Amino acid sequence: MTEYASDKFKFLLEKLVKTPELFTPDDLQLSLQHLFTPDAVPPTQIGAFLAAMHIHRLERRPENLAAAADLLHSRALKTAIEAEDKDFVVDIVGTGGDGHNTFNVSTTAAIVAAGAGARVVKHGSRASTSSSGSADLLQALDCVFVPPTSPPTPIPRIPFTFLLAPHYHTSLALIAPHRKSLPFRTLFNVIGPLVNPARPRGMVLGVAERELGRPFIQSLKAAGVIRAMVVCGAEGLDEISCAGETYVWTLTAGEIVEGVLHPAQFGLGTHPLAVVVGGDARANAATFRGLLTEGKAVSEAMTPILEFVLMNASALLVVAGVAVDFKDGVRLARESIVSGAAWKALETFREAGQTAMASVANQGK
Repeated sequence: MTEYASDKFKFLLEKLVKTPELFTPDDLQLSLQHLFTPDAVPPTQIGAFLAAMHIHRLERRPENLAAAADLLHSRALKTAIEAEDKDFVVDIVGTGGDGHNTFNVSTTAAIVAAGAGARVVKHGSRASTSSSGSADLLQALDCVFVPPTSPPTPIPRIPFTFLLAPHYHTSLALIAPHRKSLPFRTLFNVIGPLVNPARPRGMVLGVAERELGRPFIQSLKAAGVIRAMVVCGAEGLDEISCAGETYVWTLTAGEIVEGVLHPAQFGLGTHPLAVVVGGDARANAATFRGLLTEGKAVSEAMTPILEFVLMNASALLVVAGVAVDFKDGVRLARESIVSGAAWKALETFREAGQTAMASVANQGK
């Protein structure tokens, strides 16, 4: 059994600082095992490690992203997915940190796509860099997050499910205070989209920096994802932008192709990001509820957010194999909203969670 201790970690830290070109993915995994072991490494060494990784930009190498994701998957609480062999499970998520504080578009797009026929198992957390994270929005809509069990209870075969990251990745709680005390984004700020415990086979993943696009699509390919789009709005937005161009890296049949998207390709107009800014969780929940329950009566003021959601939902539907192209995806996403299917997907998730939590409570009596 490997012993994790400060003296042993010091050798890894020295290698990282002095010869970063020789610091391998295996070294990274061993370092992370030290960091994830309570009291094995003092705060000074943790801070030095995270700073060195950032300064040498090793956290942006696809082989290191993949190695870190593999380790976190191995340490995560396990999941089981009902009818996994029958469905092409997908997720849509962003790294965050883009500073634009837009409405919760990826969460809304996930639910809209679920209403249109995709099987979505979304992985997310509460806000760290915005006013409202995916979990904050869903909680404001009266959803509850069922902790995993051992052995794992299969995730039900419903259109939309949400997995709360801290429930599954308890190791990250040890790093959180150190990460939050640093004035720069670390490996742990961007790794979240790669460690969905459901291991979706299709993904739309947003990054806030263009240079992260290729490393992330390569990491998804290495992880066995079959179809994916990594996107970065030209403004540094971790979504498909409604304001203009979006850089995209597409993974299909093992091939990676780089390109540019524009709202016109979706049959939609452009809207400045200033009109799709979000508020706190309560305000975003009100917007979400209005968008998904007003049918064709969505107000003109809501049109920019509606089209922002339609674009991102369309991309997910293409990745899921439900839509044949982006315009077809927009059509299906719009039908999902107008018909009430998107709202029904949320209600089904909410009811499943409440039922499961009631069952857990009864077992404890």
